[in-house]
Amino acid sequence: MELIPAIIEEYAAKFTSPEDELLQEINERTYASHAQPHMLSGHVQGAVLQMLSKMMQPRRILEIGTFTGYSALCLAKGLLKDGLLHTIELREADGAISQANFDRSIDRDKIILHVGNALQIIPTLQETWDLVFIDADKVSYMEYFNLVLPAVRPGGVILADNVLFHGQVLETPVTTKNGKAMQAFNEMVLQDNRVEQVLLTIRDGLLMIRKK
Repeated sequence: MELIPAIIEEYAAKFTSPEDELLQEINERTYASHAQPHMLSGHVQGAVLQMLSKMMQPRRILEIGTFTGYSALCLAKGLLKDGLLHTIELREADGAISQANFDRSIDRDKIILHVGNALQIIPTLQETWDLVFIDADKVSYMEYFNLVLPAVRPGGVILADNVLFHGQVLETPVTTKNGKAMQAFNEMVLQDNRVEQVLLTIRDGLLMIRKK
């Protein structure tokens, strides 16, 4: 399902601040050579992540799902001078690509890449998070949320990507594994009185969750 017509996506990109040279190169190279380029956040959503990070000026960011490093580089642009971003990638190949991209960034010293299972890595980090971005396997979203929320500071924000999952959450009934997972996640967050949230219809759906 085409959630947002391509002509509107193109218009939004036209009137969004342009990608820097490194982000543009990662975007183009990912689409030219990766088997799953649609997993990249892309220009407009990347700009949203960057803008939110700059507005929040976080000291600690957690990203679950690095892919080729595009979104981490966007988020890192808002970090305080002594800030750090921890990002977790399951696949070794994508982790290697991401690290090579990070090494070329002026924020290279602020980004720490972990390769492995996020559910095992997160408890070892011992941080208080200002901002969390969840963009990994959809069936684990609820586990990620429940694992990180206690470590998010009051007023901190969790961003969850793909919460519309190609429109599959709109089916009656929802039939796919990932569609069911995202629908269950959205329902769970809606019922959680520890947070307040707004679902942004950007790209494939971005749920912005603020801890009370």
